Amino acid sequence: MEGKKEFINGIHIYYEEYGNFRAAHTIVLLHGFLSSSFSFRMLVPYLSRDFHVISVDLPPFGFSDKSKTFHYSYKNIAATVLKLLDKINIQKFSVAGHSMGGQIALNMMSQAPEKIVKGILLSSSSYYARAKRHHILASYLPFFPAFVKYYLGKTGVIGNLNSVVYDKSIIDETMIQGYANQFEDPRIFSALALLLRHREGDLPKEALQNIQTPCLLVWGEHDKIVPVAIGKKLSEDLPHAKLVILKQTGHLVPEEQYQDVYQEIRSFLNVETY
Repeated sequence: MEGKKEFINGIHIYYEEYGNFRAAHTIVLLHGFLSSSFSFRMLVPYLSRDFHVISVDLPPFGFSDKSKTFHYSYKNIAATVLKLLDKINIQKFSVAGHSMGGQIALNMMSQAPEKIVKGILLSSSSYYARAKRHHILASYLPFFPAFVKYYLGKTGVIGNLNSVVYDKSIIDETMIQGYANQFEDPRIFSALALLLRHREGDLPKEALQNIQTPCLLVWGEHDKIVPVAIGKKLSEDLPHAKLVILKQTGHLVPEEQYQDVYQEIRSFLNVETY
């Protein structure tokens, strides 16, 4: 693994590069909310057998900047990832997004369909409205970042992990510390307040129906965060979509069922003929 940073749209974006740099196909990985490239650590060793893999830390998460001047709308985050890929000379690729990363991936497909061969949506967030006006107004209060810190601290990393996995036995010290690390930087709480303020609603049905990129949707049967019903609705609204539901799996599909996810992606991308 080689971790790198590029200065894009006024901030440093961190990404990791894996696999065969001469592979015929590049796959870009986008993590979910309160996560980072760490969440793909089980899946990457498999994907890197067949693909050139780029895993991006979406701002303000992981090792990417936690700026007070960046605009944290999904549209701008998607545009920033596209600019990063342009800068490192990735012109054609498939994109795989988990949870919030799935919504960023959908925005990328909407903005630059000519660049994206296929999309993989892993328990992708969809159909969420923009935050309520009083929440947006509250984000301007000086103490709001402290409230964000308090709110997230109520459940803690272990509590959050318990809510996103079906098999609790996979939660170990490495996993807990990996998800906790980014919260050691206090700047993330101010950035999260901005993310709440800037985030528009998810792409509406009309925009989804205009996406022509072939998409694979992979869902956990026991997903409590983004239920299977969302996956089914998304598979109906996307014109070229296939939905796969994994049994005994929660929201964190890239970790709980990384081997099955790898096989589904490999089959979908048809590595034999790329």
